[in-house]
Amino acid sequence: MKENAGVGIKTNLLGKGSYMNKSFSLLAILLSGLSSFALGQQPPQSGHAPALTTISEIEDRSVRILERDLVQAADAMPESKYSFAPTNGEFKGVRTFALLVKHVAASNYAMSSAILKEDPPVDLQTENGPVSMTSKTDIMKFLEDSFLYLHKAARSINEKNATEQVPNPEGAGTVPKLDIATRQLWHGMDHYGQMVLYLRMNGIVPPASRH
Repeated sequence: MKENAGVGIKTNLLGKGSYMNKSFSLLAILLSGLSSFALGQQPPQSGHAPALTTISEIEDRSVRILERDLVQAADAMPESKYSFAPTNGEFKGVRTFALLVKHVAASNYAMSSAILKEDPPVDLQTENGPVSMTSKTDIMKFLEDSFLYLHKAARSINEKNATEQVPNPEGAGTVPKLDIATRQLWHGMDHYGQMVLYLRMNGIVPPASRH
């Protein structure tokens, strides 16, 4: 990844500190849990749907679940509230709702580019994406496009290359492709939880919670 294409901000995209150096045994646990998560989250269908049997299928389905919840949550917040950030309590320095959405999108791009071993297709500028991007329409497109790229990365992972070592998008050294993909999923859900809090503080029930 080029310095001006995201390398300079990669150490902050998943939050403070790097977790990529934990024991490799964690990867097996994460893969097992991810498989169960993806299979358990399949929507009810008539007849018999084909089982997810490959890493690519499991990863892609998991990205789809994350995408659904995050995009719906981002769209549920009115543009007039995109600048909202909690002030009561210990919330000093937290991101606004807009920055949360942009941060997830920027991270999707950066982590996917690491998996694909190519430069991000957009200029990320900061860990929260382009500074000049402020309208809800532009931010939503940034988020949706980032998920298209994350799907591409997820579908590129298979049984042969899942443990292939690629440059660590958080710092020095290398890490397995599947490790990056799995961590990007829980990173997105972590920020989805923050978005849910922001929505409810503004009297909005998150779409995923209405079912």
